[in-house]
Amino acid sequence: MRYLAGAEDLKRILSRIDGRGYKAYKDLQGDFEFDFFKIYIDHVQGDPFASPSKIRVRVSQDHAKLPDFLFENRIRQLALEDFLARKVKDAILRTNQKRRGSGKSGLIAVDSGGQEVLKRTAVVLTRKWVEARLHMGLPARGRRVLGEQAKEMFCRDIPQIIKGSLIWENLSEKEAQRFVECIENQEHIRKQLEALGLVAFVGDNSILPRESGAVDHPLSREHAVPFLSAEALRIEIELLNPIPGLSENVDSISGMGIPKGITLIVGGGYHGKSTLLRALERGVYPHIPKDGREYVVTSYDAVKIRAEDGRRVEQVDISPFIDTLPQGRSTTTFSTDDASGSTSQAANIMEALEVGAKVLLLDEDTSATNFMVRDARMQSLVAKENEPITPFLDRVRELYETLGVSTILVMGGCGDYFDVADCVIMMREFLPIEVTEEAKKITHTHTTSRKVEAKLPFSQRTKRIPLAQSFDPSRGKRQVKIDAKAKDLLLFGREPIDLRHVEQLVDLSQSRAVGYAVHLATKRFINGKVTLYQVMEAIEDFFDENGLDALDPFHRKERHPGNFARPRKYEIAAAINRLRTVRMQQKIEK
Repeated sequence: MRYLAGAEDLKRILSRIDGRGYKAYKDLQGDFEFDFFKIYIDHVQGDPFASPSKIRVRVSQDHAKLPDFLFENRIRQLALEDFLARKVKDAILRTNQKRRGSGKSGLIAVDSGGQEVLKRTAVVLTRKWVEARLHMGLPARGRRVLGEQAKEMFCRDIPQIIKGSLIWENLSEKEAQRFVECIENQEHIRKQLEALGLVAFVGDNSILPRESGAVDHPLSREHAVPFLSAEALRIEIELLNPIPGLSENVDSISGMGIPKGITLIVGGGYHGKSTLLRALERGVYPHIPKDGREYVVTSYDAVKIRAEDGRRVEQVDISPFIDTLPQGRSTTTFSTDDASGSTSQAANIMEALEVGAKVLLLDEDTSATNFMVRDARMQSLVAKENEPITPFLDRVRELYETLGVSTILVMGGCGDYFDVADCVIMMREFLPIEVTEEAKKITHTHTTSRKVEAKLPFSQRTKRIPLAQSFDPSRGKRQVKIDAKAKDLLLFGREPIDLRHVEQLVDLSQSRAVGYAVHLATKRFINGKVTLYQVMEAIEDFFDENGLDALDPFHRKERHPGNFARPRKYEIAAAINRLRTVRMQQKIEK
């Protein structure tokens, strides 16, 4: 039962339980009012080695005084909440945290995110108050309460953290405003892409290379080549806010527009082809200022596609790419526990289209070679009647003309794609050159004798109905047990979901939200009648209306929801498709 007490009551409880068994900390569960904030102790860990306790700290706007104009709309609120979460993290680091005993004793943490700006549950902002959701490791020696050290955490560290992060007079107005305006600019660009006939935009002077494959920070400008658009593709895009460092009167940004249709990114090895594609993959999310990619903006509906040997596939119609299989196995209702490179890539495309993808991003380095192309010589040796695969080369044009689905493809080894490309960008020493006309001339002077192998028009999309009974989130005595063990590994009940090749998942908290979103779908939307597409649309609407707090299956009003960051529907669907217990039935059109 919750009760409202004061700081002195909290101190008295900690004095009383000092030295007792760790479970005595449960006496803290409740609400405590301090001079300028309230502490809500929602969950107390069972022992010092368990997951940390969940604490909410709320400051009224009478004290915080955060200016209304910085969160006056949805995008600005997203940005300011993200900014404040990062400031909470900075303030935590300034408290000089130290180990205060066993296990996680002394830990204070907030889910502040990385280079991308995502909707999170870490900080919540309203007109009346601002709230930070923290995790605290309540201190113990062995499994005995260290009450005096806990007092330091609650009565010294927490007030310092709040003063340094949620009180406007202690924050930089210029820094906060620039952060919010940068995010708002990025989303404003994204909204303009459709009308401009673009699927992506890469701003001039962007820094695309990262420090390393394991570090997502930008490579220093001393070592990186700033991006500069090819002249033929340069456009100016309107901004809402000026960019710091430029004239205050500048209300647009120049950069490279990538048009709808089929775009090839070509060039020699190590010249920046895959670096550009990786920036476009991440461009579906806004980025923090000084990331280098903050003005790399991609259509929200862009999905990275790759081969994925060994993944499970359930009832997917891959017949546009693979028309027959040995032993008469169906490809219109294809299922397997161990997909090959080509069948997995075909399934990945059809599953992305099923839930609404409008742009496909592919790199030849992570694609199945036999899925991408069959050249004239191989066609001469292996007759089409003995080759079930229709290569992507013979479908990519149709995908755009029939379904309106664009493709951006990194291709360094096959000039046959010149025949179908609308735009060809050559990367040379990390700078783009538009070479479409030159590529088209090559198709005339170096003609190919290969034949188009598509037999039937690409007119169908997979439409499947997930079956609720095939989702089981229970483990042991727990009816719902979902763990994000890593960004790329999710445990759904007893079943691991391998997300290593779902490359647009960027955050552990996003993966955690994916797991709980799958559970939410089974409880609210999956009923044996609605398609996976309809389920994904319902989840998006649910997030828009209810936020992420409701993802917690044990959620009740006024409770710490855990660490969630909003995923896209494409990554939620990808997790469902990789859950090995899941069963689907194809929707029969009447």
